[in-house]
Parts: sequence; structure tokens; C-alpha cells
Amino acid sequence: MQTLARIALLTVSALACSCSALLAQEATFAVTAREVGAPSYNPITGTRLNSANSLIYDRLLLQDADQSFHGSLATAWEQTPDGMQWTFTLKAGVKFHNGEPFNAKTIEWWIPKFAGTENAYMVANIDKVEVVDDLTVRFLMKTPDPNLLFNLASSFMGVPAPKAYDQLGDKFGVTAAVGTGPYKMETFTVGQNTVLTRNDDFTWGSDLSVNRGPAKIKKITVREIAEDSTAFLELQTGGVDLLYTVPTDFLPRLKAEKSVKVMMIPGTEIVYMPINVTVEPFTDIKVRAAAAYAINQKAIWQTLYGGVGAPANSFLISSLQESKVDPKLAISYAPDRSKTLLDEAGWIVGPDGVRAKNGQTLRVKLWTSNGTEFKRITEAVQAQLKDVGIQADITIFDPSSINAQYKKKTEHQLAVRSYSWTNADIIDWFFSGKRLAIRTCPC
Repeated sequence: MQTLARIALLTVSALACSCSALLAQEATFAVTAREVGAPSYNPITGTRLNSANSLIYDRLLLQDADQSFHGSLATAWEQTPDGMQWTFTLKAGVKFHNGEPFNAKTIEWWIPKFAGTENAYMVANIDKVEVVDDLTVRFLMKTPDPNLLFNLASSFMGVPAPKAYDQLGDKFGVTAAVGTGPYKMETFTVGQNTVLTRNDDFTWGSDLSVNRGPAKIKKITVREIAEDSTAFLELQTGGVDLLYTVPTDFLPRLKAEKSVKVMMIPGTEIVYMPINVTVEPFTDIKVRAAAAYAINQKAIWQTLYGGVGAPANSFLISSLQESKVDPKLAISYAPDRSKTLLDEAGWIVGPDGVRAKNGQTLRVKLWTSNGTEFKRITEAVQAQLKDVGIQADITIFDPSSINAQYKKKTEHQLAVRSYSWTNADIIDWFFSGKRLAIRTCPC
């Protein structure tokens, strides 16, 4: 059953920074809408983390842009031919911000902590953690897990300090966040800012790092700015030194600024339109298909993204081989086909251009998160749906609360969302019958 329609835009990620910030001892970074409001820096229980998380914690593994795996806290790993055992060699000389040593016992403590959390699925196939020696740990598996390395490289798999974690309980990640990363958390105010100070002992950067440590900048303030335009103005006026995820409509102006350097990398984000198939009128497959065919991906890509990135034809990023789709099967803009399907479903166009059936107007809820990009895309989707006779009423939620809204299974009908995932098995997450009508963001 097709439970989701696609508008899908594969974007290019861009960040901009003040050239003077490159040599500064202190710097201010800005994260925008999608990263605003994360309630803590607890990597075990957290379902929303911002970019500062990766500066506080290290992971066993990292994944490069080409989806290859590289060691971070682990230096080597191997599995048995039957996939039932994984052995990891750990990096020597690593210690947490509070002085606790990092070793095999850390991993033995860490893995069981996921039990009962929303992130438990990432280690659910590990049956037992066995300490071989101080720097060698073995996972005994319940069943072979082809996604184990991918999961261990997730940003949610930062390793916290055991003693600090157990002592602080629910306050861990809020009043203190203790990892092995290049920066220590000094203060954190939810929805406003995080102050980080350099970990002078850090010398164990991964093989992907140009500088293995310590970091060049002594102090970083990460500001959370909900509106893209405000963040852009702050960069222009010197209020922030670095801006993550620059909106594409700001790129020409930023490139023209002599004091700003823009860096672009291939994106790993898909923007999509989920449809709740358990709620009228989308219990009818013809209405679902009509909504999908009403969306002009190329127009959104060209007008809102300035041609940066590309329209996507599946739920997978283009760097994955599995994302390749036969052109005959690709979802595409087909407004006439959309109108025909609605006619066949009994929805007749009224004098105001909105369709109706048995006295009921074809009016649906269209949800999205707060933020300039999401607002603009959602308004475009609203207009395109109206062109085929579907009236969509937009509701905008704060990013910190929208997941809770989606769990009210009968409330939402359409939405504009995004996710970033570099593994083809995300398809199972999207289409699993267990998750029918529950479409919270996996990122």
C-alpha cells in the first residue's frame, strides 16, 4: 500500500561563515528552524538533537558523504561470517570531559541504557556486550543486523560519560552533557543558545578530521534562531560568524558578500508530503494519487530552491544506488490526471473551484513546522492543490511539538516534512504496517 505521496526535493546543504571567524578564538554559530528547540543533549533518550551534539560527543564510527564508514572511538571492527558476532577495537588514551576513562566497560554500560527508549531499535539486535579486554569489546547478536554499522554511526549514538549520566539522571543533557568530544558544554538554554568551551585534552579526532585536536577555536556559542531571514541578517551584521543550512534564496546575496565564505556539500535531505491513509478523504486511493499528481516538484525546485539540488523520485537520497527509479514509475506532476481521478472518486468542482461530494467540501488539513523554507513550500503546495480543487488549510507547529501532534493518529491529513537518512532501509520505516498513520521524522 502506498501510504505516502512525494513532493521530494533533494537539496544541497550550504553553510556560510564570516571570513574573520576562521581565525577567531571565539565564534558564534547559528542553527535555524529545524534545529531550534531540542530539549536536551541526551544522546540516549533524545529524539531531536542539534549540531552542537556532534561537538560534545564522539561515536564509535562516522559515515562519510559517500556512505563509507570510518573509525572514531573505534579503530577497527570485524564480524563473523554468520553475522552473529561483531568485535570492535577501541581507541586508546580517550577520556571523558570529567576525566572518566573511555574503554570497553563504557560500551558494556552504554548499550543496555537504550532499553525502553525511542532509540532502542538501533541496538535492539545486540543480545549481549562482552568485554574482551580494556580496548576490545564484542557484541553477541540476537540475529544478524546489516544496519549495525549504520546505526552506530548515527548522531544519536554519541557516547556519554557513565558516572555523570547515572548521577544526573533526567538532568543529564540539560544541566550538563559530558562526552569525549572536542568541546565541553558550559551552559545550555533550551531554544536560545548553547555555550561550548574547548576540550584541551582532545587529540583523538577521527581519520576524517584534518585537525585531530585540540580544536582551533576556544569558545563557541551556538545560537538557535527560528527565522531564516533573522539568521541571515545576523550573519550580515556580525551577530553570528557561521550559519548552517543557508536557505537557497539567500545564496546569491551571500556569495556577493566579500566578508562571507559559502561552502556547499551534497545534501542528504528529502522534503516530502506524507498522507494519512487512515483518515477521510485519503482512505480513497484515487484521492491520494490525485494529491500526489497535483504537486509540481520542478516548479517548487526552480522557484523556491533556485535550481539548487534536484527533484527526487523516491524517498532515498540520490547518492544511494537504491534511489534509482525507472522513469515510467516516477511520481510526476500530472494535473489533468489528478483532476480525472478526483472526478472518478465523485468529487465535483464547485463554483469557487473547490470540489465537493455529497454536500461535503474537499477541505483538508495541511501541517508543517515553523521556519521560512517550510512555510514557503507549504504555501506552494496549498496553491497547487487548490488548482485541482482541493482546499488545504495550513497549520504551522513549533518543531519541538510537531512529533507529538503526529502521534494523534486521526488528526493530520497532509503535511510537508523533511528528513535526512543515508540508508535505504528507511523505506521499511516509512512503509511498515506497524507505523500506519504515524509519520514522525526519523532524523
